[in-house]
Amino acid sequence: MTLIPFLIVCPLTFLAGLVDSIAGGGGLISLPAFLFAGLPMHTAIATNKLSSSVGTTVSTARYCKNGFFDRRIALPSIVLALAGSTLGARLVLLVDDTYLRWLLIAVLPIVAILVFLDKGDGHANPDFPASRRMAISCIAALVIGMYDGFYGPGTGTFLLLALTKCAHMDVRTASGNVKLINLSSNIAALATFLFSGAVNIALGLAGAAFCLVGHYMGSGLVMKNGNKIVKPIIIVVLVLLFLKIILG
Repeated sequence: MTLIPFLIVCPLTFLAGLVDSIAGGGGLISLPAFLFAGLPMHTAIATNKLSSSVGTTVSTARYCKNGFFDRRIALPSIVLALAGSTLGARLVLLVDDTYLRWLLIAVLPIVAILVFLDKGDGHANPDFPASRRMAISCIAALVIGMYDGFYGPGTGTFLLLALTKCAHMDVRTASGNVKLINLSSNIAALATFLFSGAVNIALGLAGAAFCLVGHYMGSGLVMKNGNKIVKPIIIVVLVLLFLKIILG
């Protein structure tokens, strides 16, 4: 492998980690990075899981250390995310590359719209039934976890929207739970892809190192209300990546 793929992947995975730790959707940057580096679609998805798993571990640890998660909801959500992601990863290995590329083109604008609509101002609703919050969180972990194993981009954004808008969790607690769910789904998918031999280890580890630094920096920014800083970056990157994929 030449140096060029690493020059493409490393800066973009750093940016992906920074964005993902604050607002989710980092996979919309990191997955195309591996595609631009010349990896086949299935290999890109699998290698991206190695990169994102390492980075997500760091930001998850920082959230948990600061108590930004709901312990009661976290455990069943993790179990369901593991199950859903494993199923999704097994399914994606059966799908042709061409269909997966069209899915990427469809997902990019959808997530961009969601980022525009999301105000990032979730507040806990004390009157919202705890049982409904638990049910919504678990369903989101299973369904979005399956999507993460199958494809991945936008997982953090989808989870954050589900937990803040539907389960009425405050944005910081929701962000912590999102990281726990996302980390679980990443690990389950990564284990499945490693077993299938689909991961490019060298490029994945290089991306992981830069993604880790991005996650560490970004998870510090979110605790200082950095969401407003990063949102314009997300939009610009999504537009550029969408144009790149459309134009080839």
